[in-house]
Amino acid sequence: MNLSYQLDKNDCYDNVLHVLKEQFLLSDRLITKLKKANKIYLNDLPTYTKKPVTVGDTVSVLIDFEEDNSNIVATNIPLDIIYEDKYLLVINKPSNIAIHPSILHFDNSLSNGVKFYFDKLGLKKKIRIVNRLDKNTSGIVVFAKNEYIQECLIKQMKTKTLKKEYLTIVEGILESKADTLNFPIARKEGSIIERTVSSNGDSAITHYDVVREFNSLSLVHITLETGRTHQIRVHFSHIGHPILGDTLYGRPSELINRQALHSYKLSFIHPITKKIITLEAPIPDDMKFIYTKEL
Repeated sequence: MNLSYQLDKNDCYDNVLHVLKEQFLLSDRLITKLKKANKIYLNDLPTYTKKPVTVGDTVSVLIDFEEDNSNIVATNIPLDIIYEDKYLLVINKPSNIAIHPSILHFDNSLSNGVKFYFDKLGLKKKIRIVNRLDKNTSGIVVFAKNEYIQECLIKQMKTKTLKKEYLTIVEGILESKADTLNFPIARKEGSIIERTVSSNGDSAITHYDVVREFNSLSLVHITLETGRTHQIRVHFSHIGHPILGDTLYGRPSELINRQALHSYKLSFIHPITKKIITLEAPIPDDMKFIYTKEL
């Protein structure tokens, strides 16, 4: 896939680099990679970034090319694909599966399954994760099929153009049926995993509204203004309504064997088509069973 732009008389670009950064919004990191791979062109010929440009010139970059992805083991893991095109792969992740490989999940993470899927299609692409979920949180995970797409969507997260919505079941009946939780979050002292509300932490803002109340539990809809690690889990624990089954910030539950948290909706602007994409992942059976059996 090429990004291409022809300069017109109203442009004030001095050189190829100027076009790459201002027109295509490429990062310095990606530009450096493209330079080393000789994927930058002026009028269809390989060029260097400081090359001057003028009206009528066409600057293009090849952002979609084969990559070495041998660092990840391919494992045949079933994937619930809810959207795919040449640029993106979006999966409804079940609970109890890590997103990326680690010492404990060397060959059984979601990324291992994506590697197997790419190999099956003959796609030689690195496994590029856009958004992350905890191992026991279910829902929408986006994989970009090249670095440009990944960068675009991460920028959208930072500018809040990419919007994430969650459903969760929390313990108790919340006094406020719709509210904003604005408590800074920091790493808990002495832990590499756990987070806590702290005046020295980073800003963390969670908006919520109660969808349904049942049997001293609440089904809650959540939108995030920030994306701190464990933000939803920490915030609801802090106000005395931990997520059902959250053993790190609450307590185990006989009703569910993981934290009842699901990333159910995602919307963003497609980096290539510029159309708004809205995707939903149905609430999983283990959460649905809890509130439907109370009706």
